[in-house]
Amino acid sequence: MLRQFSKNSFVRMLAIFALLCAGFNAHADRLKDIATLAGVRSNPLVGYGLVVGLNGTGDQTTQTPFTSQSFSNMLKQFGIVIPVGTNFQLKNVAAVSIHANLPPFIKPGQTIDITVSSVGNAKSLRGGSLLLTALKGADGQVYALAQGELVVGGFGVEGSDGSKVTVNIPSAGRIPSGAIVEREVPNGFAQSNGLTFNLKRSDFTTAQQVAETINDKMGPGVANAIDAMSIHVTAPENTDQRVSYVSVLENMQIAVGEAPARVIINSRTGTIVVGNHVTVSPVAVTHGSLTVTVSENVRVSQPNALAGGQTVVTPQSNVTAKEENNRMFELHKSTTLEEIVRAVNQVGAAPGDLMAIIEALKEAGALNAELIVI
Repeated sequence: MLRQFSKNSFVRMLAIFALLCAGFNAHADRLKDIATLAGVRSNPLVGYGLVVGLNGTGDQTTQTPFTSQSFSNMLKQFGIVIPVGTNFQLKNVAAVSIHANLPPFIKPGQTIDITVSSVGNAKSLRGGSLLLTALKGADGQVYALAQGELVVGGFGVEGSDGSKVTVNIPSAGRIPSGAIVEREVPNGFAQSNGLTFNLKRSDFTTAQQVAETINDKMGPGVANAIDAMSIHVTAPENTDQRVSYVSVLENMQIAVGEAPARVIINSRTGTIVVGNHVTVSPVAVTHGSLTVTVSENVRVSQPNALAGGQTVVTPQSNVTAKEENNRMFELHKSTTLEEIVRAVNQVGAAPGDLMAIIEALKEAGALNAELIVI
């Protein structure tokens, strides 16, 4: 159906749909915020190179021989041959790794930001310059060339007695627009017979809502939900029309399905997050803390002057136990999140105590939610 429109009529249709979508369901989320377009993705690049011009904070070549080898190989490219067995002392050179992300649709000649990190024992990359380095993709092809002056946010100061102060991380830095793209990554955006939107959070309700919303606006049968993650959408073959078409689709307002009831516990930090729709079956809860205190004192036994005894030092331990008598509180059926928090606050439970209460509720079968411990 989409292929039968002329270019002018297709553009007018998209303009009308864009106005309709702008006023549709102001409390919903845009499709571009909850889903990504299949095939439209960034690609990681990585490279290995040398940073020069450091103020004596480079690699110690006795411990990082690969720095000397890399430096020697670089000199050979300029016709400078170093005698075999030469021991370099390169305090102003550091071996580094370079990584970047190649955005989708980026073209040769455009620039991308890069991150430079020391792979040796360089103390700081501050003030250094990255020499020309090729950045390769997972297929081994060169996609960008990197070079430039590093911007390092950290620094370090070290004294002669071994004391030192370090602020942030001085062994890593960034080069804004530090790499020039040399090769374009092919993608199937214009060649495929349709488009597939992948939800950022798998949900059957949201997938069905996306398909229904697109069909309501673009016509029946245009979109169909493949599963809880993907929605396939019929798209025009003309590239210009396809770009306009995606622009309208990604700005459609979608009524997102609510997440399942979950309670997240981070046992390392004591963080507890209770999601919406978490309910508790009728149950009574009490929680008391037992505190045991052990103190060690030293007792000196001093005999009389004529007793003929010896002075003896004996340890003396004092053990005390204190148990808090917290009151029992009751949670009624279908207790809401607000009621759970209010009830726990009444007994003054700390995060650790709250974790124990939530785990006990789950074991008792009274917590109607998924408990996730990370």
